[in-house]
Amino acid sequence: MDERERGGSEMNSADATERIMIVDDDHSMRVALVESVRRLGYVAEGFADGSEALEHVGQFQPWLVLTDLKMPRMNGLEVIKEMKRRAPRTTIVLMTAYGTVETAVEAMKQGASDYLLKPFSMDLLERVITNLREGRDSGGRAGSLTGSPEPRPILTQDPGMAQLLSTSESIAASHATVLITGESGTGKELLARFIHRRSPRAHRPFIAVNCAALPDGLLESELFGHERGAFTGALVRKIGKFEMAHTGTLLLDEIGEMTLGLQAKLLRVLQEREVDRVGGREPVPVNIRVIATTNRILAREVEQNRFREDLYYRLNVFPLTIPPLRERPADIPFLARHFAAAAAARNGLAQPLLSDEALAYVQRLPWKGNIRELENVMERAVVLAGRGPVLPEHCPVESRDVPAQLPIAQPANGSLWEMERELIFKTLAKVKDNRTHAAKELGISIRTLRNKLREYRVGGGPISMQMP
Repeated sequence: MDERERGGSEMNSADATERIMIVDDDHSMRVALVESVRRLGYVAEGFADGSEALEHVGQFQPWLVLTDLKMPRMNGLEVIKEMKRRAPRTTIVLMTAYGTVETAVEAMKQGASDYLLKPFSMDLLERVITNLREGRDSGGRAGSLTGSPEPRPILTQDPGMAQLLSTSESIAASHATVLITGESGTGKELLARFIHRRSPRAHRPFIAVNCAALPDGLLESELFGHERGAFTGALVRKIGKFEMAHTGTLLLDEIGEMTLGLQAKLLRVLQEREVDRVGGREPVPVNIRVIATTNRILAREVEQNRFREDLYYRLNVFPLTIPPLRERPADIPFLARHFAAAAAARNGLAQPLLSDEALAYVQRLPWKGNIRELENVMERAVVLAGRGPVLPEHCPVESRDVPAQLPIAQPANGSLWEMERELIFKTLAKVKDNRTHAAKELGISIRTLRNKLREYRVGGGPISMQMP
């Protein structure tokens, strides 16, 4: 009696959401996976090849299929493609010992939600299945590691990014310090929150401090707090961010901007796990997990004597690097569609259709502003497209970023110009006429914004709102 027959009596009474199909020509691997999945509380059946599995998918009706890549008769990619044709709502994970980015991308294109590189631990298998299940139950989109509910989930179809999330989830269980490096707009804070939510501190405070937003004197008080009368204007005692994050997680955002003097004080806190309030008499013990982010290469900053070497090694316990969007080709069309749909919902518009030309256009852009820039561009595109499909001319970016082989066509009439003008004025009103904030939200430079405003004054008639 094989593993499939042993599970037969359970299948009749099992709900479809409890059934998992395993396809692997390696007998010992197949048996081990079936037993492991059953220990997790699911009904499992094993099949030696893809053809046999496809013959039984209609009867078994699994919610999840784990399939090997290298198999006789049908390989894993062929199984994924045919399985999705016969059972479109089935979730599929590819297992392979021959992992390459190309293979993983192709698997995602055929409909796989994730992939596992052999050999993998049963703990990792359990996490992948659990996250896929949570994503399915919550109606989540994207890969297995993005499904659990959170205010702003990390959405990805890129294998490298999925692997980064898997690593981050493993790190989350520890209390070690994490250093996240990545270009502006890649989602460093989102990854920090991802780690916090999957850590033992998930139900404790998450406190974020932007080290680039405050001058040195104010940042010290913000981090460590101060006593009443510690300096002019200190009328009451202030609890610092370290104390506020006690038992939870403290995010030091853009730590590369911190001055050397403050770095020395931060190093002492990380070493001693206690803070000295400005003007205080006794240190205050803190129990926190520190996550730091930076868009700089800190090792290079150390070489240039702009960052303390001892602090760098104290922070660099678990280094994580988020790849820029241009290195995640599978994510560009996926995220473009997601952001367009979200923008339409926010603006009370029908769900937009992104034309093939628009998708081809956005895939060729360098996206120097990364995901933040793509989100802003899609917001504008949906508004500019109105009720029609999104076209390349609805996705304007700064001219220096536009590839020569894909120029943006300029509209013949004035409607696009007027809609762009209206969008810019609405954004300015939203940020109380702050041009810097408006440019950032629109995904354009402050210089481009000034030129647009000058153009509207010259050719657009009277401007009814107060200009900054």
